Amino acid sequence: MKSLEELSALKAEALKKSNLGPDAATTRVVVGMATCGISAGATPVYEELIKQVAQKSPNIMVSQTGCIGICCMEPIVEVHEPGKEKVTYVFMTPEKVTKIVDQHLINNQVVEEYTIGAAQ
Repeated sequence: MKSLEELSALKAEALKKSNLGPDAATTRVVVGMATCGISAGATPVYEELIKQVAQKSPNIMVSQTGCIGICCMEPIVEVHEPGKEKVTYVFMTPEKVTKIVDQHLINNQVVEEYTIGAAQ
């Protein structure tokens, strides 16, 4: 790194790749990526979410977080939409991601059978 311009360009590229840039939508999808989530399989879930959201609904922000606090239900995905209650999906798999993206993120229909309420 030899200049502020290089650093700015690197930052812009990283934001573009992470879907966190200034044009990111207000809907956020957060994947628990602490050691508990990663060991339960959160990495492939996160990667599949990034891929499908980029293809189907690129205005949604997908990001990582640390421990969400219910490690026994990992991998966990939370959907935060403005003006709505947070939806927590548990025991996620890459295969379940398609249904979450298509039904919840695109068609505004919560996939009840994957939520924390259905798991209890």
